[in-house]
Amino acid sequence: MRRTEGTGAGDWSAGNRAAGPYQLRSQPVRLRVMTHVQGADPSGKRRKRDPKGTRERLVRAALELFTTQGYYGSTTPQIAARAGIAEGTIYRHFESKEHLLNEIYRAALRLLIKSVKDSAQSRSCRDRLFGVARSWLELARRSPPLIKLIFGSDLTGLLDAKSRDTRREFRLELERVIAAGKSEGEIRAGSVEVWTDVWLQLVVLVLERTASGNWPPHHAAPEQVLQSAWDALKAAGT
Repeated sequence: MRRTEGTGAGDWSAGNRAAGPYQLRSQPVRLRVMTHVQGADPSGKRRKRDPKGTRERLVRAALELFTTQGYYGSTTPQIAARAGIAEGTIYRHFESKEHLLNEIYRAALRLLIKSVKDSAQSRSCRDRLFGVARSWLELARRSPPLIKLIFGSDLTGLLDAKSRDTRREFRLELERVIAAGKSEGEIRAGSVEVWTDVWLQLVVLVLERTASGNWPPHHAAPEQVLQSAWDALKAAGT
């Protein structure tokens, strides 16, 4: 049964943790996606195969279309044409269009999770949060569609169990950072979930406006908003 695509940005609040025109700029981010190989090339033609290159073109084409035309507005013939392959080749790598979407979504979200985990080397909660946000900001500048897919797309009803688990992991990793800051006296008293919501909503604002091109590099607004995000959380005297 065909689903009806929703509208509006994704909800990243604590209550929804388990729920489920842009151009790629220079130095595109390479996503590590899992694929499903099935059957032979339906075209029947013999050619020198480059599965890795084909997969990367598929991912880039799908990501561009999903974030400009929407999931339901992007057809497999369009994805194939953009990638320069036969439509049937898609199914040598992915079981379905929905499988392709979920693999891209998880790979993109894992990049953000990695930034959070890598920040553990920083000594303070403030340094960790600023480091994470700036890492994500660089990603928004290098590959805007990744940010649009994660934060600017309504994927309700499309995320599979693995994607929902990855989304939950993303949220919990952030909460761990803020909980550690609270235990060290850097974060003010209150709910860790609430402070995570506050910080994330402000950071997502920066990411979305950067990805849309409204805040180009060297614009003062991103740092101002990131500082405001920290000021909203920090304990008095820190």
